Amino acid sequence: MTQIQPHDRQPIAGVKDTWAVSSGKGGVGKSTVCANLAVALAAGPLRVGLMDTDIYGPNIPGMLGLGTTKPEVDEQSGRILPREALGVGCISMGMLIDPGVPVIWRGPMLAKMINQFLFQVDWGELDVLLLDLPPGTGDVQISLTQSAPLTGSVIVTTPSEIALQDVRRGVQMFRQTEVPILGLVENMSYFTCDHCDTSSPIFGEGGGQRTADHFGIPFIGQLPLDARVGECAQSGTPIVKAFPESSAAVAIREIAATLVDRAAALEESVS
Repeated sequence: MTQIQPHDRQPIAGVKDTWAVSSGKGGVGKSTVCANLAVALAAGPLRVGLMDTDIYGPNIPGMLGLGTTKPEVDEQSGRILPREALGVGCISMGMLIDPGVPVIWRGPMLAKMINQFLFQVDWGELDVLLLDLPPGTGDVQISLTQSAPLTGSVIVTTPSEIALQDVRRGVQMFRQTEVPILGLVENMSYFTCDHCDTSSPIFGEGGGQRTADHFGIPFIGQLPLDARVGECAQSGTPIVKAFPESSAAVAIREIAATLVDRAAALEESVS
């Protein structure tokens, strides 16, 4: 197996921790989970930033109600100022291009834009910067794991065996680039009927736990399949804000707290 060597990892001014939120496969709700985690952490309260690294499909601005308004640039420093929503500073390609315009870039251009988002954005003083990675293990992921000062990674999956096959590739990518895995989150784990209160594992059962056990990584929580999660994402107000007492919101806050503890323990172990 070829070892992917990290290189030129440089700190981001003012940023304490940087977490990559990843998934092996698209369609598992990774960006929705990431947006909700950011808002939950910011209500903690922590100083939180969110960098949307999905250059081809930037969905984070819509999920946070930011639309496509372009960010401002500080006249003195020339640095981009992240836009803010619900206590979270955010930057995304979706703020820099017109709606519906495709981004047709090869690897070097992607790497250049990722570098700009990391080091030419005025993030201010942050406790956590979340990086919403695109699915898979392509150019953007490799650029980030090689150059970004990642404290750790969070992997989002569903219980489906097909999704878990790609998760295993993501685990190996982080291990090859020496990025600690803070934990695995299983999304859409079960659906609870409003009428009979019966829970059904629609996409399978126990897959996330088995995969975490197999690789020796922490399994840090399950999120229910709740139609309101998607509806809130489309409306621009994450469910942790719109329905804070829902089971999905409660689970996300618990996962966020676990991640804070995991990152702190990791920092103590290496200090």
